[in-house]
Amino acid sequence: MDDMAGLDPELIRFLREELGHELVSAREWQFTGPLWIWKGKAADGKPNPMSWHFLTITGDVADGIRAAAPGRTAAWGSVYVKVKLGATSWETSVFPSKDVGGYLLPVKAAVRKKEGVGEGDVVTVELAL
Repeated sequence: MDDMAGLDPELIRFLREELGHELVSAREWQFTGPLWIWKGKAADGKPNPMSWHFLTITGDVADGIRAAAPGRTAAWGSVYVKVKLGATSWETSVFPSKDVGGYLLPVKAAVRKKEGVGEGDVVTVELAL
């Protein structure tokens, strides 16, 4: 239980008693899902050439990140993480998404190119706080 130090005891109680979730002490997870593209729009509503590739993180992994995040968050509620996809490791942040009830993990172009993955590919990542 030493890994639980620093977590809000009320959050731990709530997750255990009210939602039936038991917190794992590890701050490492593995998650699999499809890469997808977000394309922005300019102020005038026209398509913007900027786009970002994301992996959506939901379920138990999102719950674990949320529970372990207090004291580790940055702007907009983002959480610093270490990520490994295939043989490529990098540090980034995951961003909370109310729409999915989880987090969005940006996957930068250098990683996608090195690992030969793109939109629609199902990938497995390892995350650590």
